Amino acid sequence: MGLRQNALILLLLTGLAAIAGDWSGDIQLARFWCAPAALLLLGLAYETWMVSRAVPRVRLEAPDHWFLGRATTVELQLSHSLSRMLTFEIAPSAAPELSMDRSLRTVRAPVDEVGRQVLTATARRLGRYQWPALRIRTGGVLGLAWWPRTLPIEGEFQVVPDIVRDLERVHGANALGSLAGQRVGSGSEILQLRDYQPGDAPRAIDWKASARTRRLISRDFSEDQQLDIVVAVDAGRASGLAAGQSDRLALYANVAARLAQRAATLDDRVGLLVYAQRPLAALAPSGGTAAVARVRALLAQMSVQPMDSNHILAALRIRSLVRHRSLVVLLTDLDDASMTGEMRRAVQLLLPQHLPFIAGVSSEHAIAMARKAATEKSEVYRSLAAQEYSNSLARSVASLRALGAPAVLASAQELDRAVLQAYLNFRRRRRV
Repeated sequence: MGLRQNALILLLLTGLAAIAGDWSGDIQLARFWCAPAALLLLGLAYETWMVSRAVPRVRLEAPDHWFLGRATTVELQLSHSLSRMLTFEIAPSAAPELSMDRSLRTVRAPVDEVGRQVLTATARRLGRYQWPALRIRTGGVLGLAWWPRTLPIEGEFQVVPDIVRDLERVHGANALGSLAGQRVGSGSEILQLRDYQPGDAPRAIDWKASARTRRLISRDFSEDQQLDIVVAVDAGRASGLAAGQSDRLALYANVAARLAQRAATLDDRVGLLVYAQRPLAALAPSGGTAAVARVRALLAQMSVQPMDSNHILAALRIRSLVRHRSLVVLLTDLDDASMTGEMRRAVQLLLPQHLPFIAGVSSEHAIAMARKAATEKSEVYRSLAAQEYSNSLARSVASLRALGAPAVLASAQELDRAVLQAYLNFRRRRRV
């Protein structure tokens, strides 16, 4: 219980009356302090009875599926059984995997209506979570005290990988990829109409267009291009390192899900491999929205594994998963220089049959520290360590590129764009 303003006023009056009565020496006046004290006690007893009849209830309006890293709006609805308005103070709480403002809020619930409080939370890790109980304080009807209580909240939610939210970006990627893949060939889609040239096959002549123009018109057909993509996600110990507002595994999940969504718009087939010390789960490449749904469902079940990753076993599993040439997008950690040799052997296992593309996260803080001029002795050592970190990453990337495996390092905010751009470049240049 916490006292409110009215109770504090009565306490003050009680103290002043007691002091005044003691100083006056009048027996009748000395007992006057009992009046405000009695009012306070009776009022608290009345509020206790009223609060016990209030029966506060809470209901949460929130989606069943939350997108990883995206701000999500939820609504708390408070109601009660009294025939008068009540005031509540709530202390929002959430699972540690959610980022949310937990400051104290005041909610007023009118008679026969619900009091509403809108909150915004951001999921930082994949998984299924239960919303914790809500701590509230009910304001007494006389304004004397706050009465604390904990209310359970029913329901749970699952955090799933994010999707492409900007439709213009999707359409732009679709257009760019389609133009990149359209070449004159023997496919079934008409690429363009042109004047007839000697030697054109009879089936290439567009007789309707020829009749309209009164000259022979031929059709050029686009060359069908369908890529197979395997996205390999490293879920080992290093994937638990911070990346922006979340960890690297969450970042990899979003990048993989968005890449699958974009590839499906270009009629490419997408598969998935999740691995740590050994391959954990695999999906063979397939096309369409069903393939995207399967990839997203598998990504939603990932968690950081407490062990180092084995890239060689992952490469062997990829070789058994796809028999013909495919684009292998490997989302992994390039920070550990001791793993460079193993990564090189894994790349050699994939080349030349497949095209491995390695994408990793760079630390913006370390890069900024390496570029900053040191002004104090303590900053010199930190700057040298940051420079060594940056040089080590650059050497790892150069080593992989020397083998013929494209590699890229990008910040947590830019990794998605970098992977998509590389994928579209491979498609346009027909490297797969």
